[in-house]
Amino acid sequence: MPSNDARTLLQAAVPTAAAGAVAAVVSAVVAGGEGALGAVVATVLAMLFMGVGLFVLQRTAKSLPHLFQAMGLMLYAAQILLLFVFLAAFKNTTLFNPRCFAITLLVATLVWIAAQTRAHMKAKILYVEPEKTGHTS
Repeated sequence: MPSNDARTLLQAAVPTAAAGAVAAVVSAVVAGGEGALGAVVATVLAMLFMGVGLFVLQRTAKSLPHLFQAMGLMLYAAQILLLFVFLAAFKNTTLFNPRCFAITLLVATLVWIAAQTRAHMKAKILYVEPEKTGHTS
């Protein structure tokens, strides 16, 4: 993974993990161990989905740059749809607190998107690859 991609991943993952840790503590206070477990599962799930999405998007940008924008829109729509599928699948679970799970999943996803946007805006990425000239003096 090129350094810009790794930097973007790190700058998105760290705030998301921090938000997940805060959510786990709040969920533990509000709903006990089941709440904390729901928050941790939601944070891991959001980071996994968004991290894989970032990886796929970066690979698409390098191999098929003309599809980058369409792929980005489709990827975010698919990620949000899959996250809603997980919310629906675990709506009535007794494994963990579904309300803490849902709220943390939403918060972690929004934090990831905001952090990724900030990282991308702060990155100094060339818009045009400089041409290597074969000219030697």
